[in-house]
Amino acid sequence: MTGDLSDTLRDFLEECQRCVVFTGAGVSTDSGIPDFRSPGGVWTKNQPIYFQDFIDSEGSRREAWRRKIETDKVMVDAKPNLGHLAISKMAQSGKMASLITQNIDGLHQASGVPDAMIIELHGNATYSTCLDCAKRYENQPIKDAFQATGALPVCDACGGHIKTATISFGQAMPEAAMLRAQEATLACDLFIAIGSSLVVFPAAGFPVMAKDNGARLVILNRDPTEMDAQADLVINDEIGAILRQVVPMD
Repeated sequence: MTGDLSDTLRDFLEECQRCVVFTGAGVSTDSGIPDFRSPGGVWTKNQPIYFQDFIDSEGSRREAWRRKIETDKVMVDAKPNLGHLAISKMAQSGKMASLITQNIDGLHQASGVPDAMIIELHGNATYSTCLDCAKRYENQPIKDAFQATGALPVCDACGGHIKTATISFGQAMPEAAMLRAQEATLACDLFIAIGSSLVVFPAAGFPVMAKDNGARLVILNRDPTEMDAQADLVINDEIGAILRQVVPMD
């Protein structure tokens, strides 16, 4: 049965003119990065730190950087898995026009997908920025200083708070990324949602937008989602194994 579904997805890819791939945390779990909502996921261990709390509370900023150091013990050594590599091959084939991702781990870039193709809705945890002037900072010197002295990072250009370049709960979504994602979604004729529970809005609205605009909608996820009934094709299986059957890897 799974083989038939893989064949259908392969046919959809061959027939499409412009494909958009949309990825969630399930793409990166095979790289050792836990997701957020499953049993044992990030939010079962720690409550999220809201953006306003980060701004207002030194204690919240300290806790955020403590957690960053802890999560990086896994994230900085993570490598792209078979799913990432298959998506990169899709980019190279010319069929994939854009990659919209909810992920913050930078593994799509590491797999070889061009930066210009990637639309990061929730930011990127592999570097940090000043919340006031947007100056970029690399994470390692910040972590080293925090561990050595307990010093919280402050922008050397404007004195603003420095935070990982991710979107926290309560923080405004990035307008430019959201606009790019909308434009890509409305221009595609095939939208493939991979490894996402499709419950986090507004990001989860893009598959519906694509379907409503006439595109075929495919959902590839280990577990069922609430949007499965709207999809043209649903595959509940291991992501890497399915994509390996669909995308030539040589």
